[in-house]
Amino acid sequence: MNKMSVYRSRSGSVSFQFEKKTLTVFTVLVFISTFIFLAGLSIGSTMLHPFTVIKHLLGIGSGEYTFIIDSLRLPRMTLAWLAGAALGVSGLILQGIIRNPLGSPDIIGITSGASVAAVMFITYFADSFGIKWLPPVAIAGAGTVSIFLYFLAWKKGVTPIRLVLVGIGLTAALNAVTTMMIVLGNSYSTPQAYLWLTGSVYGATWDDVYGLLPWVLIFIPLTLLFVRTANAQQLGDHVATGLGVNVPLHRFLLLFVSVALAGAAVAFAGGIGFVGLMAPHIARKLIGRSFGSLVPVSAMIGGMIVLLADVVARTAFLPLDLPAGIFVSGIGAPFFIYLLYRNRHQ
Repeated sequence: MNKMSVYRSRSGSVSFQFEKKTLTVFTVLVFISTFIFLAGLSIGSTMLHPFTVIKHLLGIGSGEYTFIIDSLRLPRMTLAWLAGAALGVSGLILQGIIRNPLGSPDIIGITSGASVAAVMFITYFADSFGIKWLPPVAIAGAGTVSIFLYFLAWKKGVTPIRLVLVGIGLTAALNAVTTMMIVLGNSYSTPQAYLWLTGSVYGATWDDVYGLLPWVLIFIPLTLLFVRTANAQQLGDHVATGLGVNVPLHRFLLLFVSVALAGAAVAFAGGIGFVGLMAPHIARKLIGRSFGSLVPVSAMIGGMIVLLADVVARTAFLPLDLPAGIFVSGIGAPFFIYLLYRNRHQ
């Protein structure tokens, strides 16, 4: 039975192949995401009938619920999905280049770098410059720490084990700095910083969506350009080098893409953890280990995780509106412990 489908343009200038199973799984995930979107737009402090939501989205509604759907719920849910997709692909890249199932942006310090920069800005500079500068500051923090991480891990190249060990050490140090700033911060900035660290898309606007969207649209497709080299690196550095891969260069480029995705997601949605850890593992269970197939599926699963967490956080404890990161961590922490237990002999 042929498991691959091939697309080829009439001129033959464009051609690629994909696994039929990947297409099937991806299609199912699209339908599930659509259902979650519809359910999330329908439920809340004001309950709407799903058909009312569908008619509104198709542009044939009465316009009575425009503010609730278009201004309150839809941008928030869209931002949650985009952030989850970015984190899912970022975690997939990290697990591939360091060949460690425990790799994720929050494990090796990328999220912590964004957190330090964001908390410092909220505590000391937000009043002077305005909160609109928080996303670029958080992205800059993630990038700076990643460069520092790469520099510390360099010794005639960067090996996966050094990258992990240095990253864990940096994460511990940066978390300590973040905690110190929160403790020493004023009574106004501390709750705001703590809410951001927990991970929340509360109050998201279309400006936030438009701010994160270019990062997702550019860097997730860019990841697909490294499919062959990423698959080769999973076989080990020596094998990849023998296949003609410039391992240090491609590892640096993949790390850059991972940092860009994670930094942007954390900048707009806060310190949501464990998504980059869980999404790639779930994707591998569904479709196998081909990097090219894992990219879109990990993005879909990551988006679904954060989207579903935010819908539950917003609706399960009405009138309270809890941070989505609480529910993601509630699932992610046991999942992390399970991975530790499963890989204890490796």
